[in-house]
Amino acid sequence: MGSPYNPYRGKQPSFSQLRAFAAVAEHLHFRDAAAAIGMSQPALSGAVSALEEALGVQLLERTTRKVLLSPAGERLAVRAKAVLDAVSELMEEAEAAQAPFTGVLRLGVIPTVAPYLLPTVLRLVHERYPELDLQVHEEQTSSLLEGLAAGRLDLLLLAVPLGVPGVTELPLFDEDFVLVTPQGHPLAGRDDIPREALKELNLLLLDEGHCLRDQALDICREAGRTEGAPVTTTAAGLSTLVQLVAGGLGVTLLPRTAVKVETARNTALFTGRFTDPAPSRRVALAMRTGAARHEEFEELARSLRGAMKRLPVRVVGADA
Repeated sequence: MGSPYNPYRGKQPSFSQLRAFAAVAEHLHFRDAAAAIGMSQPALSGAVSALEEALGVQLLERTTRKVLLSPAGERLAVRAKAVLDAVSELMEEAEAAQAPFTGVLRLGVIPTVAPYLLPTVLRLVHERYPELDLQVHEEQTSSLLEGLAAGRLDLLLLAVPLGVPGVTELPLFDEDFVLVTPQGHPLAGRDDIPREALKELNLLLLDEGHCLRDQALDICREAGRTEGAPVTTTAAGLSTLVQLVAGGLGVTLLPRTAVKVETARNTALFTGRFTDPAPSRRVALAMRTGAARHEEFEELARSLRGAMKRLPVRVVGADA
């Protein structure tokens, strides 16, 4: 058997009607309720009557001296207040969203960037954008791009170019690679290493999935290294790579921003510079094309370029 016919079904109460009813429910007096919300008493009474008609229930018991809530009115007053509170929170959230650099920013960073650039990023955010709730996620490039596309992440800090449709890159800087060797290696400490030297070196690289591995292999191919030349892949991170180098197992390539952190404490490691043009990589922010916060992200990129001028990099961009 179907539910009984309700001639009021389908009518939607208005925000103004709910507000009027909530005020009357709180004050139990039309004059006081009208004054509390800045509405005339006739308009208030009319709004409550219209709400009763829309809902199909009597909310109030009116007498000459006072106003009482009906049993239905007592129950629905709680619901009306919850709706009004939710709308208020919605408006507050929308107002906060209009203010740049507030709320949560979920930043994805690749492992070969995070340890070396995050101190600069975090210092900038702390000093310039104290209301921004920055949440950092360190993952490999493929996972970061999936997170950006799915909305799990808002902004990425990684090596480019990506060549991914729907992703806009905001370049920050270019940085050279250096050759890290053990003590006593023929290329240790040199500042005139030709790229061709990479042809026959016992090169240690990161595991599959790291973009730095792919970049290093591209550099080697450009230098004329054949596919069959030995490449030993045994490390999940740059710290492990340099320890293997220190142990005499081979040499590796490091971006310049990583050199100080990874080699400063080990006297068995030496760095060599390539002749110009040295092999390099570009690091950028990446966002969804057309992102609602694109102006905010572009301003952050400009600020980061300024902050990164103190690093061993070549800042790029219109404001560099």
